[in-house]
Parts: sequence; structure tokens; C-alpha cells
Amino acid sequence: MKVGFVGLGTMGGRMAYNTLQGGHELVVHDIRRESATSHLEAGATWADSPREVAEASDLVFTSLPGPVEVEAVALKENGILEGMSAGKVYLDLSTNSPTLIRRIHEIYAARGVHVLDAPVSGGPRGARTRNLAVWVGGDREVYERCKPALDAIGDKVYYVGPIGCGSIAKLVHNCAGYIIQCGLAEVFTMGVKAGVEPLALWQAVRRGAQGRRGTFEGLAEHLLPGNFDPPDFALRLARKDVDLAVSVGREYDVPMRLANLALAELTEAINRGWGHRDSRVAMLLQEERAGVEVRVVEEVLRAALEQERGGGG
Repeated sequence: MKVGFVGLGTMGGRMAYNTLQGGHELVVHDIRRESATSHLEAGATWADSPREVAEASDLVFTSLPGPVEVEAVALKENGILEGMSAGKVYLDLSTNSPTLIRRIHEIYAARGVHVLDAPVSGGPRGARTRNLAVWVGGDREVYERCKPALDAIGDKVYYVGPIGCGSIAKLVHNCAGYIIQCGLAEVFTMGVKAGVEPLALWQAVRRGAQGRRGTFEGLAEHLLPGNFDPPDFALRLARKDVDLAVSVGREYDVPMRLANLALAELTEAINRGWGHRDSRVAMLLQEERAGVEVRVVEEVLRAALEQERGGGG
């Protein structure tokens, strides 16, 4: 497959090189030609603009800093669209706006050009070693056609759903990570200021229930199937624990913004009469506020979990 690549930065440069190593012909462009030196030495071809990349390729990837750059490269003068003909595919690897990629999809579709969004996760090391998750949104048939090129980039390529779904999955993943990061900073500063040596604290909590499980395991056990009875750990006990943690923070003058928000959430759930139910039942409050139910039929969920355990994707 003849593949084009626009954007050869920290992530894009490594992914483009792996595309070439995967046996695909490669045409490249970047605002800095020197970024393409290793690619050209390995056999890639240089193009002077995104339009020229598109003219010379069957499939065009972009790996760019964000929505502003994606819009410029995809839609503006000398951009990818100007070089595309019907049947070709544009595939954006950037962390992008779902709204923008859906608009690009509509504009390209009017010319018979396919669009997929496929943001990645794994950082520069993963981009170099091909140890990347790639979350793809768009037409499934187009995804299957492009999968050999995607497999050259990442080892965990996964079709999420229609256009924009890949970008939404990436934003959920990243935002969850940074929320957790803020929470960990909060409770670890409380623990250290209250007298625990940092390494001992880290080693201790890694041995606990939260430290031994994946971040999203609780979702599959409770929220997704809507299973809160009987409790694994009762809400009234969870509220007691968070209240005690907040009290320690107050005693040692440690700001506990997120812990106080969690305490308020658990207290509201207690006041619903849910104290005897599993502590994750408090997540139903956010479902009410958002006006959406996050549910998967148990049989379907079990099948998905089995597939994950078997290494499928």
C-alpha cells in the first residue's frame, strides 16, 4: 500500500518510520524537512505539501499537535483534500476534536473520499517500539481495508465505532488519567505530611485492592452491568473512609479538594438510602446529571471480557 504521512514530530516521525519498516511505500511531509532525514535515507519519498502527499498516496496519515493544525492540513490551501480523489482514505492519528473530524468526514465524503479518526496511546516509546493502542472511528469496511497499515503502527488496533468514536475514546482515556493523577497527588501529599515515608507509602498502597487492579476494572464489575447488590464494599463504609481521610488532611493542613468532592458525592448517595449498596452505586448520580445510562448487557460484557483475557481486540 502506498502510504502518505504528514507530521513527523515526536510521535509521527516514529510511526511513519514503522510504516516504512512494515513494507509500505511511504511519502512524507513536515513543516521541517530535516525531520524527514531518516525516513528519506530509509527509502521514503519527500513531498513539498500535504496536497502532493495525497496525490501520491492511497492512504494519508496525519499526526499533528491538535485541531487547529489538523483543520489547516486537511481543509485549507495546498491541503490534503486538494490532492485526494474518490476512493482514497484520510486517517488522522492526532488527539483531535470529535466535532472537527466529523465535519472533515462530511466534506471529504462529498468527494467520495473516506475518513477515519485513529488517535493513539503509548507515548514516544510506544511509537518507536510499535507498542501502541490505536482507537479507530469510521466506516468498518474502510477500517478493515486500512488495518495492515494501522498494524504497522500499533500492536493494539481496535475499532471503536462510527466517525469520531476513536477521538472520544482517547479523550475519555486521557482525561480519566489526569483526574486520577490529581487525586493521587492529593492523597499522597496528605499521607506524607501525616508522617509516612514516600516510598513506604507507595509500596503499601500498591499492595492494596486499588493498587492490584486495573483502573477500569470496577466499571466492568459494577457500573456497566448495573450490579450494585450485594455489595463488594458498602457505600456507608466507603463514605466513612473518605471522611476519615479528609479529617487527616484537615488536621495536617493539606488541601483535599477532590476528596471533599468525593465525600459530598458519597454523602448524597447515602441520603438516597443507598448506604447498604455497593459503594460504586454513587456513580448513578452522575448518570442522572448527564442524562445517560452507561450499561452493557451482562452476556455481552462477559463475552467482551473473555475476548480481552484471550488477547483479542
